[in-house]
Amino acid sequence: MLCAAEASEMGPSAVTQFLALISLTVALDNGMLKTPPMGWMAWERFRCDVDCQDDPENCLGEDLFRDMADRLAEDGWKEVGYEYVIIDDCWMSMLRDEQGRLQPEPSRFPGGIAKLARYIHDRGLKLGIYADMGSHTCMGFPGTTLDKIEIDAQTFASWGVDYLKFDSCYSNPVEQMLGYPLMSKALNATGRPMAYSCSWPVYLGGLPPNVNYSLLGDICHLWRNYYDIQDSWDSVQGIIEWFSNNQDDLQPAAGPGRWNDPDMLIIGNFGLSVDQARSQMALWAIMAAPLIMSNDLRHLDNSARSILQNKMAIAINQDPMGIQGRRLLQAYDVFTGSTVKGLNATTEFTLSINPSGVVMWYIYPEQQSKKAETFEYQHKKASQFTLRKAEPEHHMVL
Repeated sequence: MLCAAEASEMGPSAVTQFLALISLTVALDNGMLKTPPMGWMAWERFRCDVDCQDDPENCLGEDLFRDMADRLAEDGWKEVGYEYVIIDDCWMSMLRDEQGRLQPEPSRFPGGIAKLARYIHDRGLKLGIYADMGSHTCMGFPGTTLDKIEIDAQTFASWGVDYLKFDSCYSNPVEQMLGYPLMSKALNATGRPMAYSCSWPVYLGGLPPNVNYSLLGDICHLWRNYYDIQDSWDSVQGIIEWFSNNQDDLQPAAGPGRWNDPDMLIIGNFGLSVDQARSQMALWAIMAAPLIMSNDLRHLDNSARSILQNKMAIAINQDPMGIQGRRLLQAYDVFTGSTVKGLNATTEFTLSINPSGVVMWYIYPEQQSKKAETFEYQHKKASQFTLRKAEPEHHMVL
């Protein structure tokens, strides 16, 4: 075992070699999440509400998670693919038990997590839970330090957990470098298939060279790249911009069993209009992002329900090829034979279309611009031409 002091003195090359060695022994090859996961998570809507005395309907206790499981099972969510009920931060007691194991806060989870898992499994759903690879969770509850990784993985497996979100508050880069692969190995060793969601990249800035996505894909099923989503259109736009601006690094990392996670769907809360809600659903579908809702399924209006249960958007997201969409910045006018140039995410343009007329643009990736220029030249020079169908790819057109 490499001690923390030794690891802190390693250079970037040595760190990469060390992680490569770890990845050979802990590759998370359990066949899970061949398409992006779908489900519901508590955090964005319910945060760390632990006041079950004065706010029993919204506090983080077993009643809330049973309610959400009932809604997923009975209101058509399970049928379209939403299957995970995920507990986030603040579920724990402030003290581990006598055996050193994490335990739920008994006043809010009097039946325990194993009983809640059985309730969720009986409805054909799966249970997710939260832990933090540090001294404390982000909200100050007991963390999973390096010496507790194995026992916590075994505890989750014994409870029947199906999905672990592993955060990284109150830890340092060395602990993260050691802890995330070790948890992957510990989860494998339990023999229980568990999806593994890593928050590691966001704590390193989300981009290479600090983040090695090839190695990460051998360790985790999905990972948070960027800051937490908030209940506002500005937050959604900020996430979209960051993913688009860095798509050359991020898009190739995604695929079956390894997904970029731009965070939760906030549709049905307070911050988005109907059009903005449709935009988030469309963009998350195109980006092959996890479709993890954080809202109150007990009080969801019909417009939010119809957006979140849209079968075509879900089918695009769940495409088994697992290709993450890209933002496209150029276009070819099919009938005029000209290339539309200078487009970007903020371009405003006006088109005049005659009655019963049409404007038709062929949209293609920016890096194919030379091919498009050749195509335009051939179109002008030849009276007939054949346009070969491109390989399947999701396109994000803004």
